Amino acid sequence: MPRIAGVNIPEQKQIEIALTYIFGIGRSLSKKILIQTGIDPSRKAADLTPEEINKLKEIIERNYKIEGSLKRDIIMNIKRLKDIGCWRGIRHAKGLPVRGQTTRTNSRTVRGNVRKTVGSGRKPPPAPK
Repeated sequence: MPRIAGVNIPEQKQIEIALTYIFGIGRSLSKKILIQTGIDPSRKAADLTPEEINKLKEIIERNYKIEGSLKRDIIMNIKRLKDIGCWRGIRHAKGLPVRGQTTRTNSRTVRGNVRKTVGSGRKPPPAPK
């Protein structure tokens, strides 16, 4: 199983799809990386040579922010929003939707307002002892 950026890449998948298992790499970035390395996107990950895997590792680690460093940056951006007290920071702190979604009917689970479905109202008769 090829290992790139600390992530095991599935062997049975095409390399274009397999690269998306790395946090921070989607389909479009995966295509771009494969064009840079000159690898056919339809090849299986198991068919790659060690030189091609090293080429992929080098380009990904040198040019792109992925995995831990990307997650750290995202957390730091959210922390900055909370510290300056802006609207988005306040919404993050309260655990509410940040991007303008309505909260009257949707986002119940985010708000902690989970409503159970109501039965017919009749309770079952007590079980005989």
